[in-house]
Amino acid sequence: MSDRAADARTRRQLSADDLLRLPWPDHVSNGEENEYGSFVANYSKGLPHDDFGEVDPAAYHALRRALCTGRPEHFEAVPLGVRRGRRLVNPQAGLAFDVEGPDAHALAIPPAPRLDSAENSAEAVELYWMALCRDVPFTEFADSPLAEHAAAELTGLTDFRGPKKGGRVTPGTLFRGSTRGDLRGPYLSQFLLRDIQYGTLRVPQRHDTVCPGEDFLTEVDAWLAVQRGRAVEPIVRDHGDRRYLRTPRDLANYVHFDALYEAYLNACLILLDLGAPEDPGNPYRHSANQDGFGTYGGPGILSLVTEVATRALKAVWFQKWFVHRRLRPEAFGGRVHQHLSGRRDYNMIDREVLNSDAVKRVHRECGSYLLPQAFPEGSPLHPAYGAGHATVAGACVTVLKAWFDESWVLADPVVPNADGTEPVPYDGEDARALTVGGELDKVAANIAIGRNLAGVHWRTDYTASVRLGEAVAIGVLRDQLRLSHEDASLTFTRFDGTAMTL
Repeated sequence: MSDRAADARTRRQLSADDLLRLPWPDHVSNGEENEYGSFVANYSKGLPHDDFGEVDPAAYHALRRALCTGRPEHFEAVPLGVRRGRRLVNPQAGLAFDVEGPDAHALAIPPAPRLDSAENSAEAVELYWMALCRDVPFTEFADSPLAEHAAAELTGLTDFRGPKKGGRVTPGTLFRGSTRGDLRGPYLSQFLLRDIQYGTLRVPQRHDTVCPGEDFLTEVDAWLAVQRGRAVEPIVRDHGDRRYLRTPRDLANYVHFDALYEAYLNACLILLDLGAPEDPGNPYRHSANQDGFGTYGGPGILSLVTEVATRALKAVWFQKWFVHRRLRPEAFGGRVHQHLSGRRDYNMIDREVLNSDAVKRVHRECGSYLLPQAFPEGSPLHPAYGAGHATVAGACVTVLKAWFDESWVLADPVVPNADGTEPVPYDGEDARALTVGGELDKVAANIAIGRNLAGVHWRTDYTASVRLGEAVAIGVLRDQLRLSHEDASLTFTRFDGTAMTL
């Protein structure tokens, strides 16, 4: 064996040995699966359901058996609700191994909020308001009576954990992320609005549009068929009338069809085009005669942004399928509808959501208490907690924050004009305070919460999952630093506001 081959083997062994020294966590769910024998608090979409939308217990036990044994033939034996309908999405991904970064089972997220908790009620009320506000432009939240009502009701809830100003939810904090950068400037990150220099292509961020005011699964029969896994016609997209993102519905449409790392690859291309400075610990930032390239340079970071995405997906897929199995918001909306219609008694649901103005308004507008969905098929066929989009967001954004100087200010910020055809200057009082780090945190929240705006995820799916993705990225970055030849360090701000240097 050559010296190089022996050194390569040793370095891989050292990385593997580091995994054994980590404190491997216990994986703890919220206990509802074993508490409610009908599994009404857990994910079961795609399996057989009765007329109330409750899963066939035998089918659910077959799913749990497959998850317990991990045997491919047991996954193939799980009964589905509709022949040739939609299929369960990749539960075996949570069992995959990797040779870079932490093992998928070496990371954990807290138990999800329970149905009987005020926190779950608050998250559900926020989702009903998100559905009601889907066509209110972000730039008009401050003047929207609907946004004002939403903010007022969320302020009055016992345990709403979204951002507040002076102890109150305001139209300016409504539906935003949880970091300091999320509360500065326009709702949408600059990385979703600026042109992308993609090689010789200059790409304006104008997107396909969908019909405003068109929501789905507000009628019980359609809702029930989709819970059983029935395939539906795809949403109609207008490929000709392309617009900049303006409304919650626009953002929901973006995250309906995006490649999961798309927004962060775009952000990276934008930063490279702007000449944004690297992190001070980059070994080539102060070199007199060398530039980075495959390591600590443009090609290196462009590859790394996508590289962490698959690791993030394996980690969150383990949490989804093998630990928490949290029900999707659309299924919870079914529980709310059946209870308030008097067809079933789900007295475990906290009363704040049942008594909320948001739920009553949806009933007046739609004729049911179901949570209106932005997608005709509702959620994908995998559990809610954690969220794939949010975990990938946390991982990719952490890499970018570590790579670039977070304090660099993005000059000349923009917002969409009234009809979404052009970007126009943003002239708010904080226009000169939009930094790389703050706008990266914001784009992570925009994409993750965009899934909430569609009705397919909960707030804690976002808040827990970006931190899971962050942990994945930290592990990958540690391996990158260990295995590169240069003497380098990377410093970034975590989602909890603390600084970290690798």
